[in-house]
Amino acid sequence: MKHLPLSLAASAVLLGVAMVPVHAADMVYEPPAVVEQPPVEVYTVEEESAFGGWYIRGDVDYHWSKLRGITYITYGPPPGTASFVTTNLRGAWSVGGGVGYNITRYLRADLTLDYWSRSRFTGSTTGTCGGVPCTSVDTSGYTALLLLANAYVDLGTWHGITPYVGAGIGGAYVNWDNLYNTAGGTTVIHGGTSGIRFAYALMAGASYCLTSNLELDAGYRFSQITGGRMFEYASGVAPGFDSGINVHEVRAGLRWNLGKGSKRCAPPPQKVVDYIPPVYK
Repeated sequence: MKHLPLSLAASAVLLGVAMVPVHAADMVYEPPAVVEQPPVEVYTVEEESAFGGWYIRGDVDYHWSKLRGITYITYGPPPGTASFVTTNLRGAWSVGGGVGYNITRYLRADLTLDYWSRSRFTGSTTGTCGGVPCTSVDTSGYTALLLLANAYVDLGTWHGITPYVGAGIGGAYVNWDNLYNTAGGTTVIHGGTSGIRFAYALMAGASYCLTSNLELDAGYRFSQITGGRMFEYASGVAPGFDSGINVHEVRAGLRWNLGKGSKRCAPPPQKVVDYIPPVYK
């Protein structure tokens, strides 16, 4: 009976030791708190320096020309100069082409050459025919080649449509036909002339993406050609000089972007979801 308390004490110690691992195990396997991180949406952004690319273009237009005046030399008496009373140029078609480069998303440049078909000219002068005042009927026409170096600012792209403004500078080879001057029942033929003149242009319009490589271009262009010699001497009158030509053009054409095409017409940047693993606390 004296050893009973000792046995009970030993049992209690053993029971306590056995219980310790159970509590420790409960603490180790307690599930940690998980904090979910929201995914990050990343857009693919192109580098502006990688935008450039060559393109070729073809255009047609219908244009209306207006002469800024015509003067010619008279030999008197007394000698001097005279001017046409009326001048009129009919509309005509043109066709052209060019090559250009997309410098950045908002800036491009090209070199264009256009052939303007014949614009018919009619005009009149006043004078005397056998001492009697009379008015002449004058007919002629001109064709031209217009070479321009152009720069454009593209104003942004919405739903495939890109409005733009631009300007060009260059030269025009103007060829005038013979001038037929009819007055008092008599027709005098003045030989036409041709020559190179300075020219510039201002334009505005918009392009539309048909494919990633092909764009439809439509717009308006105002061109001005400086004055020059128009017709030669005949029957005591001339040479004659036009004071320049203002031309209003309605244009349409296609631009073919070489290589991988224009980034203006590429699909919008794709949304990429970047997965971030959860954080355990």
